[in-house]
Amino acid sequence: MNLKPYREALALPGLRSLLLVSVLARIPLTATGVTLTFYVVLDLGRGYGAAGLVGAAITVGAAIGGPLLGRLVDRRGLRPVLVLTGIAEALFWSTAPILPYPVLLPAAFLAGSLALPIFSVIRQSIAAMVPPERRRPAYALDSMSVELSFMVGPALAVAAATALSARTTLYLVGAGIVAAGVAFWLLDPPTRGGGEPAGPHPRVPRRSWLTPRLLAVLAVSAAGTLVLGGTDVAVVAVLRENGDVGWTGAVLAVWAVASLAGGFAYGAVTRSFSPLVLMAALSLCTIPVGLGGAHWWLLCLALIPAGALCAPTIAATSDAVSRLVPASVRGEAMGLHGSAVTVGIAVGAPLAGAVIDASAPAWGFAVTGAVGALVALAVLPVELRRRRTAAARTPSPELAPATAG
Repeated sequence: MNLKPYREALALPGLRSLLLVSVLARIPLTATGVTLTFYVVLDLGRGYGAAGLVGAAITVGAAIGGPLLGRLVDRRGLRPVLVLTGIAEALFWSTAPILPYPVLLPAAFLAGSLALPIFSVIRQSIAAMVPPERRRPAYALDSMSVELSFMVGPALAVAAATALSARTTLYLVGAGIVAAGVAFWLLDPPTRGGGEPAGPHPRVPRRSWLTPRLLAVLAVSAAGTLVLGGTDVAVVAVLRENGDVGWTGAVLAVWAVASLAGGFAYGAVTRSFSPLVLMAALSLCTIPVGLGGAHWWLLCLALIPAGALCAPTIAATSDAVSRLVPASVRGEAMGLHGSAVTVGIAVGAPLAGAVIDASAPAWGFAVTGAVGALVALAVLPVELRRRRTAAARTPSPELAPATAG
């Protein structure tokens, strides 16, 4: 396999340290959902529905706050936003273990709206540090680091909540998040490229960059993570129905390793792939996964094709957003991308759960995959229009010499 794209990307100043810090910084962030669930259920004695409401409050807050914080990064720089969100995170996680449930719910929404924008900032910094022609392997590395964080974070949270307590785990997760904010404040990665003007800029009208093409990419981003969120729930349901719930960790690990392998291959190839094509392929490969639910090892095999498309899909959408907007609004655009990803996951899990409750676990894969395919069909005209426009702007070979002369 061609490793030259990775060597060239990692040779760029600052990228290696950014990716290393990003893996460690994302681990506590990926542990928040399962930690709050344990706390609400075990320590507060409430049901999973109540725990889901807390998770939903954080998710809705993050979806609203992400673009606003990104816009603040564009206008004021990264460090002031890290200070603001770091203080908000410290206040929430230090008080959450003593808050009664009626207060925890609105506090979770406020914490979500002022959450550390680590995911979007990393992608914004990659766009600033890496020339457009080298961003594909850089974003592939970023998507693989996300996969690693999700493999480690929730597992550590479960282990800590089991060995210690859910309340203590809340404090540990909060300390990890604050430490991540401090690490990024010290690292202070650039949010504008060397050739891009720094400092405040005249306001760019949103209608000039929030184009149908960008909206299509955001829709693809949301649809892709909707499929992933639905798959997560459907895997557990299928294994539970067949009495193989003990193999859940192994099946999810195979899925994650397939995603890592797919992300690595995506960054190493020499040609680019449309986010729409990748998301459509992910959706179509997810639809029949339930057919392998009779045995846990069959489910592993059925998940590999879809798993191999997870990281490439996220990487391609991040790359596309970085190219479609001017540098002066990249933070807000990456915030919108983060919101789309968050909303997709938040919708996919309950959608699959409702379908499974009404029918059978295998339908959780089929329906969420079908929704992703329908979104791909809905945005296909935008992609075709873009390609026709690009082809019209490219002179034919016969006319090229005359044009040059």
